[in-house]
Amino acid sequence: MSRVAKNPVAIPAKVEVQLNADGIAVSGPLGKLYQALTGVVELKREGDFISFSAVNDTKASVSMSGTVRSLVANMVHGVSVGYSRKLTLVGVGYKAQAQGAVLNLELGFSHPVQHKLPAGITVETPTQTEVILKGVDKQVVGQVAAQIRAYRPPEPYKGKGVRYSDEVVAIKETKKK
Repeated sequence: MSRVAKNPVAIPAKVEVQLNADGIAVSGPLGKLYQALTGVVELKREGDFISFSAVNDTKASVSMSGTVRSLVANMVHGVSVGYSRKLTLVGVGYKAQAQGAVLNLELGFSHPVQHKLPAGITVETPTQTEVILKGVDKQVVGQVAAQIRAYRPPEPYKGKGVRYSDEVVAIKETKKK
């Protein structure tokens, strides 16, 4: 059995979980999430915990039990605490400005970039070179951060571009004559 699936997921007091045969719904103070399930993983609710087990001993069922456990743990954390991702703009003239559900970026192109945010994602710009994305779904927050970073990924010679706040960019040495 998957070692990840052996650990049950604790349900905080402010989070509600509904188990169905075809999916699991988690709702909390920050929002609601739903995950469709296949029949290869069995979920059991025991008080304030959800336990996961593979239905049979096939490799797919055993590996999916750990995956489903991680997805449910991320859902519970997302609706109770939430997820955030911080991006930093490095470069002369690089700016970001949040306007509702649109993030306006100036990244050295001849035109400004307007990135529309999906539902459930909020953006803050405490300074012109910092962008903070917040949401309840870990996958969506990470995907939006990756899309924004893809407009101008950090280049290896000067380090200019959009990078995650915890990302370390290895700077290359220039060519010598």
